[in-house]
Amino acid sequence: MELTSIFWLILMIAMLAIEAATVNLVTLWFAFGAMAALVASVCKCELWLQIILFAGVTLVTLLPTRKLAKKYFSKRRTQPTNADRVIGQSCIVTEEIDNTAAKGTVSCKGKLWTARTADGEKAAVGSVVQAVAIEGVKLIVEPVKETVTL
Repeated sequence: MELTSIFWLILMIAMLAIEAATVNLVTLWFAFGAMAALVASVCKCELWLQIILFAGVTLVTLLPTRKLAKKYFSKRRTQPTNADRVIGQSCIVTEEIDNTAAKGTVSCKGKLWTARTADGEKAAVGSVVQAVAIEGVKLIVEPVKETVTL
């Protein structure tokens, strides 16, 4: 076996080993390119043709499938929690919310939450606020805007 054939075989095996060790499609296309170059090497083709085949087959297999592969394998999968249900809900301030003093509590859907205001303003005990986000274990709230109905 020629030296170039051994090189392409080792490259193909290395790319497949890396692919097997990862969960994202990372090197599969390079393995296909190395396999095409290996076939060309075994058929006694010139080195420049082997390199062109490696690059060409890699690109031809990469371009149409990379976007699809990223869609299915690279998604960040977030795990929804029951805590997300409080976002958008009205809450009652049970302890004055003061962001600078790092204090404040609200009652929302029967549960007590440590709370901070989104705009940094204080919120008085008994006022109604709306949950807009969760940061760590703190509920971020903003004052409920009063609407006038006729």
